[in-house]
Amino acid sequence: MTAAEISRLAGVTRATVSNWRRRHPDFPAPTGGTDTSPAYDLDAVQSWLAARGQLPATSPADDLRTAVRATGSSATTPTRLLPLVLAAARMSDDDLKQLVDLPDAQLPARAQKAIEPHRAEIPGLADLTYQSGEAPLLRALLRCVADEGTPRTVDVLAEGDLDGTGANGLYDTPAPVAALMADLLTEPGMPYPATVFDPACGAGGLLVAAAARGAQKLYGQDIVPAQAAQAAVRLALQAVDTSVRVGDSIRADAFPALTAEAVLCAPPYGDREWGHEELAYDSRWLFGLPPKIESELAWLQHCLAHLDDGGRAVLLMPPAVAERASGRRIRAEILRSGALRAVIALPPGVAQPLHVGLHLWLLERPHPQATLPLNVLFVDPATPDPATPGPARDARPTGKRVAVDWPALHDSVLTAWHDYDRHPDNFDPVPGLAQAVPIIDLLDDTVDLTPARHVRATPVPAMPDELAAMSYELRSRLRRAATGLFTLSGAEPWPPVGSAPLSWRTASVADLLRGDALELLRPQAEIELREGDVILPDVLHDGTGGTGVTRVADAHDAGSHLGRHLHLLRPDPARLDPWFLAGFLAAEENVSAASSGTSVVRLDPRRLRVPLLPLAEQQRYGRAFRQLHALRTAADLAHRLADETARTLAAGLTGGALQPPDVGQPTS
Repeated sequence: MTAAEISRLAGVTRATVSNWRRRHPDFPAPTGGTDTSPAYDLDAVQSWLAARGQLPATSPADDLRTAVRATGSSATTPTRLLPLVLAAARMSDDDLKQLVDLPDAQLPARAQKAIEPHRAEIPGLADLTYQSGEAPLLRALLRCVADEGTPRTVDVLAEGDLDGTGANGLYDTPAPVAALMADLLTEPGMPYPATVFDPACGAGGLLVAAAARGAQKLYGQDIVPAQAAQAAVRLALQAVDTSVRVGDSIRADAFPALTAEAVLCAPPYGDREWGHEELAYDSRWLFGLPPKIESELAWLQHCLAHLDDGGRAVLLMPPAVAERASGRRIRAEILRSGALRAVIALPPGVAQPLHVGLHLWLLERPHPQATLPLNVLFVDPATPDPATPGPARDARPTGKRVAVDWPALHDSVLTAWHDYDRHPDNFDPVPGLAQAVPIIDLLDDTVDLTPARHVRATPVPAMPDELAAMSYELRSRLRRAATGLFTLSGAEPWPPVGSAPLSWRTASVADLLRGDALELLRPQAEIELREGDVILPDVLHDGTGGTGVTRVADAHDAGSHLGRHLHLLRPDPARLDPWFLAGFLAAEENVSAASSGTSVVRLDPRRLRVPLLPLAEQQRYGRAFRQLHALRTAADLAHRLADETARTLAAGLTGGALQPPDVGQPTS
């Protein structure tokens, strides 16, 4: 186990574990790992903690986590245990207790026999055999099922099966989002769709939500075997007819003949290898072949192809799908067909990726005899004040979620949708929340389906005095922001170094790691950020420049967890200044030399290089990089305030609430 796992086991911080290592000669010696990330024997650590009274009481879930980690060598261990979870869930209490109490020599064989009737329900586990040495692991799992329930046990196993999650835009759908998507499929009191399909089902969250609301036949497919197996178990526990398959839904559809009453889907995004070339003439492209960079529009058409006439789909989509120029033609065809019924904006931070406000697209496969709709509903329940600091507007990857009043958001979205769905041609706009826009008005040069663009355009009655006070406050904040921007951009000159640029002796991050000047940490250990940590992404996105590659954690970040697909460099403050480090690591030529890949560009932080300079000189450069960071932040705030101020004043003029300023007549 790692130092981070020891800290979780003992309920202390990583710093405390580091102190134990330095101060106590009897602390267990590393048995593996590396110099910067050593690994320790689990039994030795538990014995040492118990002798010191530092080993807290554990739950069956904790014991299961420990047993899974102890197997370490088998990455498939959590998935292999899923058939036994299903078998245990269907046993009587007495049979489960008897199985738990079997001696180690008998338990694996009896567990093997118990899973035989259930193994076929879980894809990818045809050749599964429990070994004699796995008795402690099997017993820990059975006790967790008996004491904490099957859902909790599956969640614990899912913690160790992260392969594929978050890669190429694959993320679990949070339960509140899944509930909202499932509720959008029907009105209260109406029969719920009997057949629901999710072609990118992940661990099954959306289908579980549908089952909880009355769906009777559930179909799912996922490209990640571990995710599909988890989905199969979760759905099998719902006592409904389920079928889950492993595979790439776009390239190898496991249900080509299926038409369902409803589809729920959170498709992977940003995947340029979705099959653009080999699927050019596929019959699913009702609205045209999606461009290579528009994989989400391929998934949308795939979902519609699996719907009955009149069936509905709800998709969780990144906001760029609503406005990218490359998808304009297909968006226009979707509108003309009448398939798009609504687009709903969600606030940033409610689902991965946390810095993006995702959209829900509600679609309906038009019935041949139905009258095509005349408009589309746009709902934007959470457009934050652009000048308000905080995680909703802050794209920094701290891993924190935004505090959202989910009951209020859930109710406001459903109320708007149900009102519109009952009377789509007579929907009364809800100022600042919902607006029905004629399709003909959407078919302009951009075909922009971003909810904020249309909801903000809704006339909002405002009293002249209130709007004047609001505009005065905004202009005051804009003046303060502009003053700060001017101050940061002025001050002392930045002099040239001479006739030729400076050259330095440099070292790679790998060299600095070997010299203990740095620690390189990854998010699997739920690392808590500290002020002065330097954060880098694992994957570089299109348009990422030097300014967006690195970031220095501040006091606001301290205590939050490092997000997935990020690297963390923790410099020794006695040897490296964090702002100096971040500034030079972000140099474009540095990032380019340390990156690899074409469609997915990955950054190898060990290959990045920094100059070898005395600490005082580092701090001088660090102050300059920090000033540049403050300049960018101030410029961004001023830009957003200027936009909000201009929109507010323009709305006041056009709405008749404000008069133009009296600046006198122009002179000749």
